[in-house]
Amino acid sequence: MKAPRVTLEQWRTLQAVVDNGGFAQAAEALHRSQSSISYTVARMQEQLGVPLLEIEGRKAVLTEAGAVLLRRSRQLVKQASQLEQLAWNMDQGWEAEVQLVVDAAYPTGRLARALQAFMPLSQGCRVQLREEVLSGVEECLLAGTADLAISGISIAGYLPQQLNAVEFVAVANPNHPLHQLQRQLTHADLETHLQVVIRDSGRRQPRDTGWLGAEQRWTVASLSTAAELVASGLGFAWLPGHEIARQLSDGQLKPLPLQQGASRSHFLYLYANKDRPLGPATRILADLLIEHSMTDEG
Repeated sequence: MKAPRVTLEQWRTLQAVVDNGGFAQAAEALHRSQSSISYTVARMQEQLGVPLLEIEGRKAVLTEAGAVLLRRSRQLVKQASQLEQLAWNMDQGWEAEVQLVVDAAYPTGRLARALQAFMPLSQGCRVQLREEVLSGVEECLLAGTADLAISGISIAGYLPQQLNAVEFVAVANPNHPLHQLQRQLTHADLETHLQVVIRDSGRRQPRDTGWLGAEQRWTVASLSTAAELVASGLGFAWLPGHEIARQLSDGQLKPLPLQQGASRSHFLYLYANKDRPLGPATRILADLLIEHSMTDEG
């Protein structure tokens, strides 16, 4: 690819001529001589091989090609300015990117609200979001690949910030045999039916959590897959209430009437990488995650 022949400064000059209504006005706005403005535009037209402006009376008017190129150049100049601003922010200690790892059980609605609030404050900082299950979050934090992590596991050596709890509900399809018993259920009733559980995404020391008393268990990779399988009539599971709100409302899932443990709450915690100081963007995002976790809305 050939290097551009027209510079950003030349595009800025053309924009100034159009925006200010002429060469003299552009010269005043840019604190340059009128002759240098005229030369810059003439040189651009020569380099591009197309006329950009034509004189009508005493006014310079964009040609059709000039209008198209000017419109495209505005985005180019804007992006260049944003790039320079990002470089300055980084020089001031502002991160270019924050690595956020979240347990898949954390409500997407809470996460989305925090990220929406972060966007206008980000100053160009990107967020790399990754979902893991159980010890998968812990492994990312210990490996140093997470700046911030949300997990339901107590991770040794870290001081977490407690976030709001997530409620897990025991559910099955309304036509499941457990519902056909039409009485309160005991754990003994569950033992002879298929339980659907979520696979721990960690590789070093994967964990089993929750009640695992069923003689037969099927393991799946995601909460959404588990919800769909159980809603189709395959087995029962404890699933986050926010994850299955639609299926509960549509009648595809129904809470199991257990004598004990029909629902259980699990607190999640926000952890920060302790091996390097948090930059300003990471601290802002952490504060927003805490603030927007304090709601019962999914």
